[in-house]
Amino acid sequence: MLGIDIGGSGIKGALVDARTGSLIGDRHRIATPESAMPDQVAAVVRKLVRQFNWKGTLGIALPARVKGGVALTAANIDDSWIGTDAAKLFMESTGCDVVVLNDADAAGLAEMTFGAGRGASGVALVLTFGTGIGSALFVDGHLVPNTEFGHLELRGGIAEAYAAASVKKRQQLTWEDWAGRAQEYLDHIEFVFAPDLIVIGGGISRPKRARKYLHLLTTKARLVPARLQNEAGIVGAACAAHRAGPGGRPKP
Repeated sequence: MLGIDIGGSGIKGALVDARTGSLIGDRHRIATPESAMPDQVAAVVRKLVRQFNWKGTLGIALPARVKGGVALTAANIDDSWIGTDAAKLFMESTGCDVVVLNDADAAGLAEMTFGAGRGASGVALVLTFGTGIGSALFVDGHLVPNTEFGHLELRGGIAEAYAAASVKKRQQLTWEDWAGRAQEYLDHIEFVFAPDLIVIGGGISRPKRARKYLHLLTTKARLVPARLQNEAGIVGAACAAHRAGPGGRPKP
């Protein structure tokens, strides 16, 4: 399957073996147009589809809450995406059947299908720490879409403004100081949701970085770093396409 991950700085695509979650061949990346308006992004997606000579169902991870193919929000893309029928736009642009889902949901789907959460039952949370905090919630392996747990209230503001990975860099926090903030956030998450598993994703989950802070965190839930990292969005988008039938509709 072909998966495409739309980000604020780059739009990445790759063919994915839907049985294993492994990338087939090279990943292609094209810079996201500066204004990231719908027609501009659709043109880049069309170019990637043509590079892969792809004709089947296409999975696309979009930095927005997506319901019925329509973007309800926009993060690091132009606000004109809000209210846009993204599925229809990409279908018309590429000629492919299209499945569009939130980028954090795509990353979570990849981790739960092929990565650190594979085979997990109960309540599982995949949290991606980056510019903000993305979230994907699963109950017995089933996705509850479009959660925004980075926007939970913490210390009188939204949690991601206090504990995102970007805050560590911007405020030049030590790993110990940042881990203290992450711990506060995870304590809040556990109080509200009582998850059985928490997967920490995003660039901060890379092994060299995870070793600097993971031992400083204590949770009742099993806490593990993500495995797919930068490929998670692509793999999750491809996985969603694989699970969909003609027209991007879920299989019964």
